[in-house]
Amino acid sequence: MKRRRFKQTTSLQERIAEFSEKVRKQADAATDEKEKEELLRRLRFADTAANFERQLTIEA
Repeated sequence: MKRRRFKQTTSLQERIAEFSEKVRKQADAATDEKEKEELLRRLRFADTAANFERQLTIEA
């Protein structure tokens, strides 16, 4: 089985920022409280990933 490989055109930090912006807009537009909480949870995970990635690049 051959792996599908491709190069990323944007950095991980940029992709996380785009994802966070998209999810933040969805959370602002959400009317259902349960859906909004789920989106905010995903946003916190993205922020944590961004912080973790930033720390790894500083240490490297």
